[in-house]
Amino acid sequence: MDIRQSSNYAKYMRRQGWKVEKINGVYCYLKKFPIIGYFCKIQRPGTTLGERDIKLLRKKYRIFQIVVEPSDEKQGTRLKDLGFKLTKSPYLPSKTLILDLKKPKNILFKNLSKDARYSINKTKALPLFTGHDLQSFHESWGKAVKLAHHVPKLSTLQALSQSFTHSALFLASHNKINDVNFTSGALFLHSGDFVYYWQAFTSPAGRAGLAQYKILWQAILWAKSKGARFFDFEGIYDPRFPQKSWLGFTVFKKKFGGVEKSYPGAYTKIYFPRNFKI
Repeated sequence: MDIRQSSNYAKYMRRQGWKVEKINGVYCYLKKFPIIGYFCKIQRPGTTLGERDIKLLRKKYRIFQIVVEPSDEKQGTRLKDLGFKLTKSPYLPSKTLILDLKKPKNILFKNLSKDARYSINKTKALPLFTGHDLQSFHESWGKAVKLAHHVPKLSTLQALSQSFTHSALFLASHNKINDVNFTSGALFLHSGDFVYYWQAFTSPAGRAGLAQYKILWQAILWAKSKGARFFDFEGIYDPRFPQKSWLGFTVFKKKFGGVEKSYPGAYTKIYFPRNFKI
């Protein structure tokens, strides 16, 4: 089961101001917009909701748009039959890497690229910090990337921490012992058989110090200690929906191994009110 269909993720969405409905075992997330009604998103469901389920959902809420991101092509075909159209770009990563954690630690390390093994060995003495000092984590994130990349709100990080509790791991590092700012950091979430490489940041200094190699390797070991069977890198470059900014971290992630997995993308359907005029 995908993390977005878990009870912890549903708690997180509620904390973010979304309404949550569960229909036939599928979590649906709804956000109200003035005048036009509710936007609904359904992400990686275990099964596709039928036409009757969608009608009941629309009857309860005045929904103007539904976006579904199916788990496989079979669900995508079913959505087409229900009148949904493929969007130009998905909301979730449409392609990812899945690492099999059932392999022993030494085999996982052996399967890393030569560059990754070298970087992990070189950063053995690099201090890592765990815990939930999210204020420092958030401030360091903003200073590390400046305006180059999106920085989630502190309230978003707090909502994830509160919703996933011991199933959330915040890891950070800095290059100097007395440095008050982290140069690299990442957030990992455990759900069911999977641990997800949820979000990460690094500064030029952190990149030069190879901190992300140690952070990611320690997270993989943490995932094994939690009993997870798979590690989801949560997104790599997909030529079907090209984002050039993803090329760099795709090269980095592939150094850790894993098997590529693709998803169909996002499907949407817009519902106009009966008396709506264009």
